Amino acid sequence: MRGIQGLDVCSGALKSLTPARLLALTVLVGIFVFVSTHPIRPHDFWWHLAAGREIARTGRIPEVDTFSFTRAGAPYPSYSMFWLAELLFYGLYTLGGPALVVFVHSGIITTAYSLILWGAWEASGPRAAALGVLLAAALGIDDWNVRPQTFAFLSGALFLRGLMGLERSRRWLWAFPLGMTLWVNTHGSFPIGLALVGLALVGKLLEGWRQGGPLPPTMLRRYGLAFLLAAACVGLNPRGFGVWDYVLTMARHPVIQTLVPEWAPPGLSRPGILFYAGLGLTGILLALAPRHLTADRVLIVAAFVLLGMKTSRGIVWFGMVAAPAVAAQIQALWPERPGRPGIPALNALLLGVLGGVALAALPWFKAWWPLPAAKAGLISAETPRAATEFLLRERPRGPLFHALSFGSYLIWAAQPDYPVFVDTRLELYPMAIWEDYLAISTAAPDWEIRLARYGVCSMMLSPTEQPALLEAVRRSPRWEQIYQDEAASIWIRKGNSCSER
Repeated sequence: MRGIQGLDVCSGALKSLTPARLLALTVLVGIFVFVSTHPIRPHDFWWHLAAGREIARTGRIPEVDTFSFTRAGAPYPSYSMFWLAELLFYGLYTLGGPALVVFVHSGIITTAYSLILWGAWEASGPRAAALGVLLAAALGIDDWNVRPQTFAFLSGALFLRGLMGLERSRRWLWAFPLGMTLWVNTHGSFPIGLALVGLALVGKLLEGWRQGGPLPPTMLRRYGLAFLLAAACVGLNPRGFGVWDYVLTMARHPVIQTLVPEWAPPGLSRPGILFYAGLGLTGILLALAPRHLTADRVLIVAAFVLLGMKTSRGIVWFGMVAAPAVAAQIQALWPERPGRPGIPALNALLLGVLGGVALAALPWFKAWWPLPAAKAGLISAETPRAATEFLLRERPRGPLFHALSFGSYLIWAAQPDYPVFVDTRLELYPMAIWEDYLAISTAAPDWEIRLARYGVCSMMLSPTEQPALLEAVRRSPRWEQIYQDEAASIWIRKGNSCSER
């Protein structure tokens, strides 16, 4: 009897899977598969992993640089900004290697967009919510690399879901202290959370005024308390409320503002084109059904349009906050009618296909996928793993000059033998060092003189990042190549001044 009842329940569940609901599920599975099959890139992850190793080994957060020879001993407060993410990454890597890191990272990204889908679904319907999240995903794919920002996306999505939930129940207040505590200990973008709640509160006040009366006291208390809880939890980090000094310093830092493409306004690269296309689509939808807009939704979307136009790092956030608004507008313009009951057998087949694809996409099975070289493996082909192994085996004399993208992996794999010249901790190095790095990498006329000032005896160069320097080194009689693969080549200086170790 129980077996028959169980079959009836399963059949009923399968019938409830309308095409719109299957579309929503397919979008989430697509996000999971995309992230799971994306390898770890070398630029940021590895130095964070090394910092996590240091925290686990010493039981304290580092305060100065110990990874470079150009800035050894210099203060580096960013460690206290990312410490929890670094420790979590190191714990995952220790337990399960890169496969476990990629799996958890994929799960976090998928969970973040699931929260957005959930809120948009309640405000519109499964079909409209799926299309809104699809837009958000298109604007976010270039920011889904494994790095501490992953946790910021989860916290931001939790804030967005909480704000939508507060319209119905105060039970969602828990989302804000929890989300901010995670956010402020993993990434410096935590002011976005306060901006979301503050804009929602102002928008609700404007909405009450527009409707001819004040905001109901219950709603005012909910949103006001959400803001106070989030603001109070900013202090729950190793630097307390002094973390604001870090944020303001980074926002004004000349190296960050000058050298980091992500901080520049979007151009005509793929992220920029997607942003402007998404902005145009969102604008059209909002204009076609303006009566369905609430003031808080307008304020939030408008603020993040400005953020996306000011800095490319804001594009992913614009997509996340725009998804519920886009879903609501799609629902207003194209109402979703109750779907016919699904065909249980067909739905079971479709669920099986989606489940099979998600299972096959797990990092442990990635070797079975016929992926292009750029996405093959758990660690990207541009990471200088083999070159670093050669370096540690043959031990040419340092100091070592190298491509910027190699610095992070060298921090993880080659310390303390080969301290780095520079790496993606960009704000650590003053502009003078960056000017030298750029002049050397572009083979300026005095590139060898600049190298000599640092006593450089070895170089690990990238054929994609430093083609001019590679050509100059090949022509120079003072350098000899001792290693080469597709990702890197290693050169040593000839002469008695740089003898072998």
